[in-house]
Amino acid sequence: MIDIHLFSLPDLLGKDFTAHNEMSKTLWDDFNHNTHSRVPIHLNTNPRVLMQNPAYNTKGITYYSYMTDPEIMGQTILEWSYWMRFLLPGDHEKGLPERWQVHVDFENIYDAAWFGAPIGFHADQVPYAAPLMTDDTKRMIFDTGIPKPFSGEWAERALEFISHFEEKSKQGWSFLGRPVEVAVSSPFMGSDGAFTAAASLRGATGLCTDILLDPDYVEELLDFITDAFILRMQAWREHLGYPVQTDDFGSADDSVEMLSLDQYRQFVLPRHQRFYDTFCPNGKRGIHLCGNAQRLFPLLKEKLNITAFDTGFPLDFALFRSEMGKDTRISGGPRAPLFTEESPKALLEETERILRSGILEGGQFILQEGNNLPPCTPLKNCEAFYELGCQLGTLPRSSL
Repeated sequence: MIDIHLFSLPDLLGKDFTAHNEMSKTLWDDFNHNTHSRVPIHLNTNPRVLMQNPAYNTKGITYYSYMTDPEIMGQTILEWSYWMRFLLPGDHEKGLPERWQVHVDFENIYDAAWFGAPIGFHADQVPYAAPLMTDDTKRMIFDTGIPKPFSGEWAERALEFISHFEEKSKQGWSFLGRPVEVAVSSPFMGSDGAFTAAASLRGATGLCTDILLDPDYVEELLDFITDAFILRMQAWREHLGYPVQTDDFGSADDSVEMLSLDQYRQFVLPRHQRFYDTFCPNGKRGIHLCGNAQRLFPLLKEKLNITAFDTGFPLDFALFRSEMGKDTRISGGPRAPLFTEESPKALLEETERILRSGILEGGQFILQEGNNLPPCTPLKNCEAFYELGCQLGTLPRSSL
């Protein structure tokens, strides 16, 4: 396959996915109307499954080149999309699409990077944002002021990459015989959460110390970051022609797992309230929290009207359904490291335990890994997981 030249991937273009795609479309349509007969199964991945797997990344493609060269990023995203469509088990659409899509991907560094945090690139690791503020400089962010939405190294790079992709698309960019288009997307249209950004900029230890010793500073910092995110997201959405307010909106804030219920209520809830009210005042709201944050879920539903939870590990599925009710959607499943083991035995045992926990009541459940499939996961384990999910994920009519 001449179009696949960065990663070592098998040629599976002759496979026919027609029956699978018809089944998948019906399943998701039924799920959205809560008339499905079994739960959908979805595995979350990103390009690290290629870049951090030596069996695929035989040419040593690095994250530095991926994040600084639009040619590398665009081609990597296309080859990752091929991997998902031809190798990864699940209830997603497979085979060649009518049109491929590419987007700008800055992993999880973009929020802190936008504020000026230094970004580190280490071999065999995803990039990270180092803390920007020490105990002696923790007010520097206020002196600098809110960054301009489109200024700074990373925002400017996003604009450059989008422009590069759009120009290639206009010139007839194709991949495996199908046209490539640019998704109406940028990392800066969303955020990974104000508290998570604060933890990146201040350092988790520094921020937690501030909560105890300088709570007024923490509230000022979170207000500042929330204001900045709202202004940035509004500007980027308007720039790309995307609605500022939508009827279906999701966000994240993984670092809130460090907080007690009372601390969340004091420091983060008012900022989350303003954030969701700005971008989704009346629609369906969701949140991604992939750590130990289950104690916060009832409050998030009660105060923020969040009814869709994308989860990780640890999680008590029986407790979730009893506390949150049948109408609350949850995406979750076995902890991600189980997928990487040589034998799928422990993975399948945990999958069965979860599916028999009562989480299927109401049908509002998407079976996935908890959370994000690790590199070097044996695909045979994913296939075994999918097959068991299809077998045991059937919903009793009384649950719908």
